[in-house]
Amino acid sequence: MRKIQKTYVAKPAEMQPRWHVIDAEGKVLGRLSTDIAKILQGKHKPILTRHVVTGDFVIVVNAAKVGVTGKKLDQKIYYRHTLHPGGLRETGLKTMLDQNPNRVITQAVRGMLPNNRLRRILLTHLKVYSGPNHPHRAQVGISKKLVASTGERPPATLSTT
Repeated sequence: MRKIQKTYVAKPAEMQPRWHVIDAEGKVLGRLSTDIAKILQGKHKPILTRHVVTGDFVIVVNAAKVGVTGKKLDQKIYYRHTLHPGGLRETGLKTMLDQNPNRVITQAVRGMLPNNRLRRILLTHLKVYSGPNHPHRAQVGISKKLVASTGERPPATLSTT
């Protein structure tokens, strides 16, 4: 007699993504990025399906107040290329945090997501703001109502405000 194993595959129509608000003030960049990447990929859900977007939306506020350990503030360098000969540009972490703190968190999370077709889609689910305000109050409110009606609880490390 042959045993048949059935594997659950999440369908895109069944997904009801929630919205998580994470305050980056005083948190370490790498640890924050891993938590965000897990939520975006849906690894915190029991219905994880790798080839389907099962993750939630993430809103990061106070990105300018994120912290780093060691000498990274002085030594970490971000590279980009202008696609012209000799167009390699270098920017330090301190300069990047002053000019565009949103890009620091976005690049850190991007590096922790899988390098496949879903990466671009998952990054559209990440909303990063340098200050404490964000324009997604309505979505977060709907997500709270959904949690209240289904009885699910968000992960303990997040604040859903």
